[in-house]
Amino acid sequence: QVQLVESGGGLVQAGGSLRLSCAASGRTFGMGWFRQAPGKEREFVAAISSSGGMTYYADSVKGRFTISRDNAKSTMYLQMNSLKPEDTAVYYCAGARSGIIGYGLRTPQNFGSWGQGTQVTVSS
Repeated sequence: QVQLVESGGGLVQAGGSLRLSCAASGRTFGMGWFRQAPGKEREFVAAISSSGGMTYYADSVKGRFTISRDNAKSTMYLQMNSLKPEDTAVYYCAGARSGIIGYGLRTPQNFGSWGQGTQVTVSS
């Protein structure tokens, strides 16, 4: 099973930026970022295909967040700009099961590997 370790979370003011990183040990396929705020279900944020050629975003972050990956470094990133207080959550990186593509990368159940999560707090 792939081991995933997130980093880069923290406290930032509204309008600010953060970049999250997810280091993977082992082979990965499609990957994604999900987040969970207190009292809410885990929700999809962004996903990227195994090659990095295809990316997918939740409507709430489209135009503000950018997902990318560097397969040579076995690392995935989430650049978050124009942050809002409603972006406050624990962010998790996840590795999809083999063969999961397209819309399937938006569904948490299609991901078999998860990081421990990193807290992002956006103050108003």
